Amino acid sequence: MTDSRSVVGKTSKTCIGVDIGGTKTAVVLSSQPPAILERIEFPTLPAQGPDQAIELIKQSIHKLIESSGIGRADLGDIGVSCGGPLDQAAGVIKAPPNLATWVDVPIASILSEEFGLPCRLENDANAGAVAEHRFGAGQGTRHMIFLTMGTGFGAGIIADGRLLSGASGQAGEIGHVRLTASGPVGYNKAGSVEGWISGGGMAQVAYREIEAALTSGEKTVLSTKLQANGVLTAKDVADAANEGDILARRLIHETGRRLGDALAILVDIFNPERIVIGGLAMRLGESLLAPARQMMRLEALPASAKICQVVPAGLGEQIGDIAAICVAMGL
Repeated sequence: MTDSRSVVGKTSKTCIGVDIGGTKTAVVLSSQPPAILERIEFPTLPAQGPDQAIELIKQSIHKLIESSGIGRADLGDIGVSCGGPLDQAAGVIKAPPNLATWVDVPIASILSEEFGLPCRLENDANAGAVAEHRFGAGQGTRHMIFLTMGTGFGAGIIADGRLLSGASGQAGEIGHVRLTASGPVGYNKAGSVEGWISGGGMAQVAYREIEAALTSGEKTVLSTKLQANGVLTAKDVADAANEGDILARRLIHETGRRLGDALAILVDIFNPERIVIGGLAMRLGESLLAPARQMMRLEALPASAKICQVVPAGLGEQIGDIAAICVAMGL
């Protein structure tokens, strides 16, 4: 594998994209990206292992091909986008933190054998970076970073107009970097960027903050949501903040500051023109991004921070779909 790959790709056929996340999986068809022809989504349910999800992926692809009426001669390749670590060259998913039961799953060969089509696998952050650079908020830049901010947290890096992969395809794993000596766990490491900033990490911090609030007598909508559902998610935090809950708003602000710490690291190392953030950044908007920008400017080199824009993903909720199609197109 080379250190970088071109972000230029074209397709005259209908490509198949599979976006595998820790919460949900989507299967899509596209003949003229970024337009999506058809789409099926279902819960990934990682605790149940990969077999059920893989079977649903197969069924969904068959269903989409049949319902679209597209002939086999008009089908392009299959692209799978998934959080790392991965072995992209071998097409193997290697137990990512949010898919811990997916141990050495040869997803590319499984789908290639099922459908008789070439299948490629790529890190979701890398695929997202290409999608945003080509079709979204990264258009017109030569130095751009895309951040996933969902169940996990990772980075895809466009350097001098090309995707930076690294010697083993693992470049951009900012989620694994330790921010603090202890703290919420993400990427199997306490105090990591993923632990502090991802949706899963935000939920961990929320549990701790709710417990402290109840001890001190502070009222919070989040405790009601926890009692009602038995679990807490980043969406619950966002909903509570929209309802005016002070604790939820404080939690989002502090998550933004932690995000700013991570942005400063990336700005100092890569000196990007623009950092594009998906997932929670699209849903939480300026309540998250404003403190993140402020902390980035405090911590990063002033000249580098000054020229770096921090914006939500331009492709919105479609980014995972289009990212998977970009993988099918060969990035």
